[in-house]
Amino acid sequence: MEEPVSRANSELITREYFDSLQVELRTIDAVRASTKTELFGAALSTPVMVTALSGLDKTYPKGMVETARGAAAAGALMWSGIGSEEELEALIGTGAKLIKIIKPYADTDLIFKKIAHAKKAGVLALGMDTDFVFGGRRHRGFAMEYPVSPKTLDDIKSFVKAAEVPFILKGILSERDAEKALEAGAGGIVVSHHQGIIDSAVPPVKILPRIVRVINKRIPIFVDCGIAKGIDAFKALALGAKAVGTGKAVMRGLAAEGAAGVQKVLETMTEELRWVMNLTGSPDPDHIDPELIWK
Repeated sequence: MEEPVSRANSELITREYFDSLQVELRTIDAVRASTKTELFGAALSTPVMVTALSGLDKTYPKGMVETARGAAAAGALMWSGIGSEEELEALIGTGAKLIKIIKPYADTDLIFKKIAHAKKAGVLALGMDTDFVFGGRRHRGFAMEYPVSPKTLDDIKSFVKAAEVPFILKGILSERDAEKALEAGAGGIVVSHHQGIIDSAVPPVKILPRIVRVINKRIPIFVDCGIAKGIDAFKALALGAKAVGTGKAVMRGLAAEGAAGVQKVLETMTEELRWVMNLTGSPDPDHIDPELIWK
């Protein structure tokens, strides 16, 4: 019974911090903004991505595939979590640009097997949930049917080497782990936490500026947790994120209209983002001045 309370507190803390950040306007000499961006060689219409989701069949029939179709139609990147090899191939078959996140399974051979399959299937990049090494509160040491366990820096280096495509560490929430991600040769990091995995976790967007200083533009930084609107995406991008992930809003769109609902959510958030960029003199996602944000 702890998880719902912890999740609620974590989400509230994150939402309150997002709302505490204010944005100044710069409209003289402003230009019409473009939300187009590029990630790992893929041209995208938006820096708003579908965060790593799993098991959406109860939300909508063939929910993961429908989500991928919606992301592809919106020109957005999709991340996926737990799922079968057949599902991963079906997701990529929709034309969606996809990043596969692998749980930190205790069975290292299983990790290498999943890396090999995802690479062969044609993922844009791979990654691992670094904050799921003891499982979620529900799983208590298990990620679905397979046990999980902590990973050493040497373990992560071996995964990076085996991937041969960018290997992204998801769940980075400290300067210390950001430094280790660089040492491991990670191709990017996601500043995030599983909502509810720990009560009172620091909001990702709050610690983001510190992590940005550590990374110093050497690898891309992504952010998720609490990204619900275009203005949230703008704030995270201004503070140093390359792109942002959204989950709950996507799931609501999926439940309502399937792929079309996912597309609508992503495009609506992107238009909200573009509007704020227009009014702040921000020409594109890579050129948003952090001094636009007032704390």
